[in-house]
Formats: sequence, C-alpha cells, structure tokens
Amino acid sequence: MGVRERQLRDRENLRRAILDAARELFVAEGYPHVSMRRLAQRIEYSPATIYGYFESKDAIFFALAEEGFQLLHQMARSAEPGPRALDTLRNRMWAFYEFSREHPEYFALMFLDRSVPRIRTDYPRFTHLMAMKGRMADVFEACVAQGDLPADLDPIAAFRVLSSALLGAATARVCERLAPDEDADALARDVLESALDGLRTGRRLTFVPSAMRTDGPGATGPPPGA
Repeated sequence: MGVRERQLRDRENLRRAILDAARELFVAEGYPHVSMRRLAQRIEYSPATIYGYFESKDAIFFALAEEGFQLLHQMARSAEPGPRALDTLRNRMWAFYEFSREHPEYFALMFLDRSVPRIRTDYPRFTHLMAMKGRMADVFEACVAQGDLPADLDPIAAFRVLSSALLGAATARVCERLAPDEDADALARDVLESALDGLRTGRRLTFVPSAMRTDGPGATGPPPGA
C-alpha cells in the first residue's frame, strides 16, 4: 500500500470513528448535551481534528441520517418480492420495522429524537430516502393495477399511513413501552395488516400529502418524525 492509499484509509477510519462515537453519544447523552469537545474526548483527538472532517455538530448528525436512510433503503430493496405486488408492498414496509430492530440507534436519532436538526431542512440531500419512496410509489401503482388497492388511492398518502403505523409499533419496542409478555413483532404485524386491510377497503383517506415535491416518481417530503 502506497503513502497516498494509507493516508486515505486512515482518514476514512477516523471519519468512521467520529460518526460511530457521535451516534453512541447522541443516543446515550442526548444531542443537545454532546459538544464537539465531548466528542473529541471520546475518540481521543482534538476538537480541531473533528472540524477538519465536519464543520459542525449538525453536519455530523446529517451524515448519520444519510447513512441511516441508506441502510433503510438497502433493507427495503432486499425485501423478498411476493407473487403479487401487495405481497411485495407488505415485505418492503416490514423492512421499516426491521430497521428499528437492527439499527435502533439510527432509528432513535432519525425518528424519535426531537432535539436533532429537522431532516426536512435539507431534504434533497437524502437521495436514498427519495429513491426508496419512488420505488414504493411504483409498488403502490402495481397494487392498483392488479386490483388489490383502490384506483383513486394516493400512493404517498398510503405510504404515510403505513409508515406511521409501523413507526408507532417500532417506537413501542425501542422505547420498551410494552409489557414483558407482549410480543412487539406480533403487534407490528397486526398493525401492518390492519392498516393494509383499511387501505384495501377503499376507505377515503383525509390526509393530504405535502405539496413539497422534487423530481422523481412519488417524491415528496420526509417521512413521519423526520
């Protein structure tokens, strides 16, 4: 390995250390209580070193959120396709709940912590989120084409309904709001199936998605809690 390659590797390793330490501290101590100096102490570098990678604490959070949406997008894309589009929709939405199980720290920062910067303030940078929602819109349209969902269903509104339902179940599990003998996974399954049944009945949705849209099918504002 040459000098240049070694320098690039070392720089990437330090960037990774900063992000990992920040994610842990933000969740454990609360975003407002973590300073750049506190973060520097955790990784045993100077604050000036961290500023060489990130211009602010907010920039660190946004980098973590980008990683989180990339992980969520990968999980949704890898969800098993079903024999019908509705089965694919069910599996991809279930990936949202699985994300909260496999990456609880990312989930907490992205969807639960009210003290972090709002993702909607810099929404276009989250390309994985936009791509994921575009693919979900395509699946909704396929469900309509196959007759499993009403023709007049707004795919973005429907996505909001399903993601909000699973967000509630995921929050109950992550925040340990269920009794010891209550099965969080079973609750999440029931929530998802009940929401899907409601959409399939043709019940009119009163929720109207934001007009804030960007290029791409189904692109609109950030998900609940973002």
